[in-house]
Amino acid sequence: MSTLLETEVTPLLAAVVTPLESSLLTGTSTSAMASDANICRHLKQAAHAIPHHLAVAVQSAQGASVASLRYSELDFLNLDRQSDAIAFALNAHGIERGMKAVLMVTPSLDFFALTFALFKAGIIPILVDPGMGINNLKQCFAEAAPDAFIGIPKAHIARRLFGWGKGSIKSLLNVDDGKTCLAARLMRIATGAISLSTLLQNDSLQNASAKHASAQHAEYPMVMLKSDEMAAILFTSGSTGTPKGVVYSHGMFEAQIQALKNDYGICHGERDLATFPLFSLFGPALGMASIVPEMDASKPITANPEFLFAAIEKYQCSNIFVNPALLERLGRAGEQKQHKLPSVQRVISAGAPATIASIARFSQMLSQGVPILNSYGATESLPISMIASDALFATTDITDNGGGICVGRAIEGVTIRIIGISEDVIPEWDESLVLNNGEIGEIVVQGPMVSQSYYLNNSLHDSQNESQCNSATAAAKMWDSATNTVRHRMGDLGYLDDQGLLWMCGRKAHRVDATRNGIFAKRYYSIPCERIFNTHPSVKRSALVGVKVANEIEPLICIELDQSLVCNKSQQLYQDLIAIAEQFTQTQGIRRFLIHPDFPVDVRHNAKIFREKLAVWAQSQTKG
Repeated sequence: MSTLLETEVTPLLAAVVTPLESSLLTGTSTSAMASDANICRHLKQAAHAIPHHLAVAVQSAQGASVASLRYSELDFLNLDRQSDAIAFALNAHGIERGMKAVLMVTPSLDFFALTFALFKAGIIPILVDPGMGINNLKQCFAEAAPDAFIGIPKAHIARRLFGWGKGSIKSLLNVDDGKTCLAARLMRIATGAISLSTLLQNDSLQNASAKHASAQHAEYPMVMLKSDEMAAILFTSGSTGTPKGVVYSHGMFEAQIQALKNDYGICHGERDLATFPLFSLFGPALGMASIVPEMDASKPITANPEFLFAAIEKYQCSNIFVNPALLERLGRAGEQKQHKLPSVQRVISAGAPATIASIARFSQMLSQGVPILNSYGATESLPISMIASDALFATTDITDNGGGICVGRAIEGVTIRIIGISEDVIPEWDESLVLNNGEIGEIVVQGPMVSQSYYLNNSLHDSQNESQCNSATAAAKMWDSATNTVRHRMGDLGYLDDQGLLWMCGRKAHRVDATRNGIFAKRYYSIPCERIFNTHPSVKRSALVGVKVANEIEPLICIELDQSLVCNKSQQLYQDLIAIAEQFTQTQGIRRFLIHPDFPVDVRHNAKIFREKLAVWAQSQTKG
C-alpha cells in the first residue's frame, strides 16, 4: 500500500495569509506566487512576529532513565538567524542555488537550521529514508546525481565505503556536535569533509556576510522562486517497490500547507511531538513548536515510550504525529501504566493503516472527543484523504466482512477517481476511464499537491520512444488536457462508495488473478481477503500471495499466529480457515494456507508486509 503521509506533512503559520490563501480567497491564479514561492518566508514571518517563542526542542538521553533526559531548544529568532548563517556558509563553500545536496543528518537543532538554510539558498535537498538499505541508497544517489553531501560522520563513512555519489559529488560537509576531543577529530578526518562548525567560523564566511550586511546578524537574502521550481527530491521508501525520486516543487509544499491547515486544523502556537523528521521540519513554518524525542526515526518500534511521554508532559504537546508501529507501542505502554495525555488535542497516524485495536487502545490515553486522524497518501501525492477514529470505528464490520479499509474523504482540493485495473501506460486522462461507485479499480488522484514527475523521468510529453513509455513517470502519470494538470496513479486498489468515502483494497501488485485451465478465473484482493481471515482469534495477521500449482495460479494465505494466545496449529485451524473462506464471496476458492513464523515487514512502520518475499517462500513450500 502507498505510504500514508510517509514522507512529510507541511502545515503553515496560521496567523499569516499566504499567497496561495489569497488566490483561493480572491479567485486569482496561483501564478501570483511565481516570484514568492520559498516556504522559508513563513519562518521569517514567525521570527518577526513571535521571535522568542519556542520553535524547536530536541530531547536527548544520557542514560536509560527518564531522569537522564536533556533538552536543547531554539526560538524562532535564533532558528532564523542560524539558518541564515548556514546559508551564507553553504554559498562560501561553493554550494549554491540550483545545486542538489544529500542531507543525512539525525534530528537535531542542526538538522532544522540546515534544512531551512538549503531552502533559503535555493539549494535542492535530496531526502532519503536510511532504512531502505545500502543497495537502494546507492541507487538513489546514482539517480539523483547530487552536487554535495551533507551528513553526520557515520553517513560520510558509509558514503566512502559504498561509493555513494562518487561520480557527481563535489562538495562535502560534515555535521557533528563541535566536539574537540581526539575521537571527534579523527572522525572528521575519516570523513574527508570540512565540518559545519569550522565552516561557520571561516574567514570566507565572514567575507561573504560582509557583502550583504554590516550588521552583527547578517540577514541572508532569501532566494525567491517560482512555484513550479524544484524544491526537493524525496525518495520513496522502497517498501512497495523500487525507490523513486519524487520531484517536489515549492507550489506543492504551499498546497500541502493550505490543505493541512484546513483539514487538520493545526493552529499557530501549538506544540507537536514530531516522531518523523520530515513532519517536524515544517512545524516552525506554521508557528508550531516541533518537539523531537530521543528515538531512531527509522525504527520507531524501538522507541522508549517513557521518553516520549516525558516530552509530551514537559512541553504540553497538543499534536502527536505517529505511524502505526509507534501508535501500537505507545498505546500498550500507556495501557500498562494508565498514562493520560490531557494536553493532546489530536493525533495524526500515517504511514500505513493502523489497526482498530491499536487506535482504540491509544484513545484510552486521550481526553474524550480527541480524534486520531488516520491519513492516506503517498510521497507522490499527500495528503489524499483522512478519517477520524470515531468514524473509522463505525466501519469495522464492513472491513471484517471483506469490504476493505475505509480511508475517509478526499482532502480539500483533491479529486479522487477509480479506473479499471491495467498495467498499461495511459498517457492521457479521459473520463470514460472512470468506474462506477462500488467497483474496485486503481485509485487516481488530482490536486495541487500531486507531483508532476519522478526525477530524471520528467519528460513525459517530450518523447514517444519506447524507453520513455516504460519509465516510472509514464507508468504513474496521466496528462489531463482539460485542466492542464497531471493525474497520479497511486498503484493502490480501492473503490468509492455512494457517500464519497474511499475504501482501500490493497496494492495493485498484490492482487492474485487465479486461473483454471490456463484462463483467468477469479481475482482476489489482498486487504479484503486478509481482513476476513484476521477475524480468527488465533491469527495475528495474514497475507495473500499467488502460487503456481500444475501450471495454474492459485491463491494462498500465509498466516502469522498470535503468540500471546494458545494457538491451535492442528488440522482444526485449517478447517476453520477453509470454513471462513467459503462464507464470503471475496475469499471463496481459497483452500491453501501456510503458517509463517514471523512476517517480513518494513522496519519503519512494522505494518507493510513484504508479500513478494512471502510469495517466494510460499512457492518453495508448495508442490508444483
